[in-house]
Amino acid sequence: MISTQQFAIFAAAALFMALTPGPNMIYLISRSICQGRAAGVMSWSGVVLGFAVHMLCASVGLTALFMAVPLGYELLKFAGALYLLWLAWQALRPGARSPFEARDLPPEPPRKLFATGLLTSILNPKVAVFYLSVLPQFISPEAGSVLAQSVVLGVTQVGISASVNLIVTLSAAAIAGWFARNRLWLAVQRYVMGFVLAALAAKLFAQQRSAA
Repeated sequence: MISTQQFAIFAAAALFMALTPGPNMIYLISRSICQGRAAGVMSWSGVVLGFAVHMLCASVGLTALFMAVPLGYELLKFAGALYLLWLAWQALRPGARSPFEARDLPPEPPRKLFATGLLTSILNPKVAVFYLSVLPQFISPEAGSVLAQSVVLGVTQVGISASVNLIVTLSAAAIAGWFARNRLWLAVQRYVMGFVLAALAAKLFAQQRSAA
């Protein structure tokens, strides 16, 4: 099974990705500010279910991929690195907005809040890239069942991401208010996020070269 060291490194990577603002976080912050915490939590529950969908699909898919198409696995990692570079550019490009600048959203009923949260999560490319590019690096066929390793790591990612997003949802107004009063940190947050994403992409590219 997965070593304690590898598991700790994976948990740290999952925490960083959860703290990196993306479509889920933008939606939850905006929804909580525009419609209140209860609406934010309902949206969050849909987002968490979306995490579970990603996790189950990735666990089954990676198992098949490891067994059948090793080259396909490498291509997915390469595509993931390219997408991380694109995310970095989106954060660093001139005129980019910080996710902590909330968007105006119209009120919605609970069922639609849940459905929108679920759809936002399922269609969130950041989550898909994490499962297709980052998670496979911590799986070793020699360490036992690929499916078991995928599920253990996936459940860990879901737990970490759900916790981070719940904290963000419940404190959205305070977070957005603080950044509104400290505009400089909006830019700092964007640049830090962009450079770290670029560094992660570079790490993936380096692994591609070493594996070639």
